[in-house]
Amino acid sequence: MQIGMIGLGRMGMNMAKRLLKGGHKVVAYNRSPDRTKEIIVQGAQGAYALQELVDILKSPRVLWLMLPAGQPTDRHIDQLSGLLNKGDIIVEGGNSFYQDDLRHARELKPGGIHYLDVGVSGGIWGLKIGYCLMIGGERKIYRRLEPLFKTLAPKDGYLYCGETGAGHFVKMTHNGIEYGMMSAYGEGFELLQESPYGKNLDLAKVAHLWNQGSVVRSWLLELAESAFKKDKNLSSLKGYVEDSGEGRWTVQQAVEMAVAAPVIAASLFQRFRSRKIDSFSDRMLAALRNEFGGHAVVKARRK
Repeated sequence: MQIGMIGLGRMGMNMAKRLLKGGHKVVAYNRSPDRTKEIIVQGAQGAYALQELVDILKSPRVLWLMLPAGQPTDRHIDQLSGLLNKGDIIVEGGNSFYQDDLRHARELKPGGIHYLDVGVSGGIWGLKIGYCLMIGGERKIYRRLEPLFKTLAPKDGYLYCGETGAGHFVKMTHNGIEYGMMSAYGEGFELLQESPYGKNLDLAKVAHLWNQGSVVRSWLLELAESAFKKDKNLSSLKGYVEDSGEGRWTVQQAVEMAVAAPVIAASLFQRFRSRKIDSFSDRMLAALRNEFGGHAVVKARRK
């Protein structure tokens, strides 16, 4: 299939590369032309303006956005709405709030432009392993774009979740769960480190051990093992942990729907606290975010 990719950051660049390897024709646009030139070397066709991108794509066009949630995404969709024709498709793959999807779909409908919201998980490892895709919108449009989803995802790695907003709602909840899991690992490993046995424990080996048949095994533990191998006490990091917004939205939705989510709520508040207190547990959260998503970390200044 032919697809226009808008946004060549950590995720968008690797997704474009995976689509190219899968035999799809990618036309790419990024605000910074250097990123566009980089993907051209990989076999994509480049565009240096949205109008140019639209002109290159054949109708009905498919444009996949991988941009920061909020104003950047809103601005691009608003611009595209004036450039696209009836039957064209916008796929929003960023970490947007599901209510924004409802607004975008409503605004695009009078022009006959279709809209899918796709929650994407996989971080910087997605190029090699594949991306977990959570998809919302019109089922017939989902079916039409299924070859793209099959290429991007590993086996059984994509799911049609329902009407507009469903994909990003499922992704939001996924990230809330992620917050809680990471906090539990961080607390547990801090307990090990501070114990009477901590000086003799190799935390990388503990993480590896727990992935061998244990009920707490996970990819996060594999990433923890990797982080501990690089820095056994994570002393090069400061325990400063950002939140992307999805954890906040998860807690807000839990409040609005009167659903008890104490673990996710506590893990969100832990991230707020991390910006004032530098604990080992928080250093582990920072290390895990860097391992799976390439998220920026704050380096520690230790003697």
